[in-house]
Amino acid sequence: MTIPSDSEAASLDSGHVRLHELGYKQELKRDLSVISNFALTFSIISVLTGISTLYNTGLNYGGPVSMVYGWLVVCIFTMLVALSMAEICSAYPTSGGLYFWSAKLAGPQWAPFASWITGWFNIIGQWAGTTSIDFSLAQLIQVIILLSTGGKNGGGYVASKYVVIAIHGGILLLHGIINSLPISMLSLLANFGTVWNVVGVVVLIILIPSVATKKASAKFVFTEFNTDNGVGINSRPYIFVLGLLMSQYTLAGYDASAHMTEETKRSDINGPKGIISSVGISIVFGFGYILGITFAVTDIPYLLSQDNDAGGYAIAQIFYMTFKKRYGHGFGGIMCLVIIAIAIFFCGMGSVTSNSRMAYAFSRDGAMPLSSLWHQVNKEEVPINAVWLSVLISFCMALTSLGSMVAFQATVSIAVISLYVAYALPIFFRVTLAAKHFQPGPFNLSRYGIIVGWVAVIWVVLISVLFSLPVSYPITIETLNYTPIALGCLIILIVSYWIISARHWFKGPLTNTEN
Repeated sequence: MTIPSDSEAASLDSGHVRLHELGYKQELKRDLSVISNFALTFSIISVLTGISTLYNTGLNYGGPVSMVYGWLVVCIFTMLVALSMAEICSAYPTSGGLYFWSAKLAGPQWAPFASWITGWFNIIGQWAGTTSIDFSLAQLIQVIILLSTGGKNGGGYVASKYVVIAIHGGILLLHGIINSLPISMLSLLANFGTVWNVVGVVVLIILIPSVATKKASAKFVFTEFNTDNGVGINSRPYIFVLGLLMSQYTLAGYDASAHMTEETKRSDINGPKGIISSVGISIVFGFGYILGITFAVTDIPYLLSQDNDAGGYAIAQIFYMTFKKRYGHGFGGIMCLVIIAIAIFFCGMGSVTSNSRMAYAFSRDGAMPLSSLWHQVNKEEVPINAVWLSVLISFCMALTSLGSMVAFQATVSIAVISLYVAYALPIFFRVTLAAKHFQPGPFNLSRYGIIVGWVAVIWVVLISVLFSLPVSYPITIETLNYTPIALGCLIILIVSYWIISARHWFKGPLTNTEN
């Protein structure tokens, strides 16, 4: 392996030097600043995306109490996960991110299997996440069209499942084209996406309560607990736990900062900054958004009813009804939905970026079928084949919605848990097998690293169990929570592939610098 000399290192970026020390050549263009790294990840987390698309879940399972206090609970533990990841990212700033970390931290004996299982959990979780994000955008566009043509009660146009999947495909196509652009252009779009998310949240926080002719009281927002969920669950603790899904789904995807480290200047410092700042700022803006929107909630059963103008899409009905009651029409509410739709578009764009960098790195180490194809970069130093692979797989995952929405939900249900399992595995190796020999980078948690790491791992185990619990009673084929089944099938596939084939040829991350 060639390591830059002291004179060369002095003129090189610290992340570039560290990449060489880890055994990799600089193949991607290192052109992202800490702001751009943060911007991309902040756009992927996108509180407008997660909270808006899962607001129904929050209202149904506990209502204001589960959303407001559940957000605070989830934020505390998510930040601990982010801090642990940031510490490891500082030590190993590569596009492979989590699976590379697992290999280094698990030690030589366990490195191949550790990186294999972490990498597949990560990339499948990312693909499922992109599918979910872009499909939710397609559904929102469907609702915007519905409201723009008169609403459900006014003869509005209800798009078929084939139209929705076509919209989804068009969105993915645009994301593929954008992600084929040079990283400098993608950086500009990511920065714009961040500004859009921040301004959009602020505008909606101020606008919706201001326009509303009737507002919820502070007592309602901070103490109302909705048990009228229509799903046969009456236990308040159980309902509260299920309501956490909205918050935890929103606060995911921040591993993107790690996957972009080979394109980020001073990545051993700026990668961790991207992780922590994107989570921290999302926490603040997300809490404000939840409060602002919930102050406009006055009738939870009606917002969740399939018979309202938005067809049961709670956020859309809130916006539409707020403006219609004030001005006699819902045009302003539709424009607010457009703000959210554009934010989701940037979220999906960033998700494809992160997917492609993970696929590039994983195939560079020979873990994927046709690896030599997926890790190729074009003249603009973009992993172009990995971009379109991610687009294709995300579209194929969404095709299950044509057969059954139950099958589709089972497919995308693994997004959050798969990602968090991938987050937890390197942290687990950090606090166990590597507890005594871990060499931290410039950013580290000092003596608190082990404690924070253990709390992070326990939290991931807890949410993995909680999100596998039944969400409706009695349990039928239509109401069954398919998350544990999907997760179990995923584990069987990954481990079986390892036992039957991969253990004979996959040796973990491979160096590609010259000797």
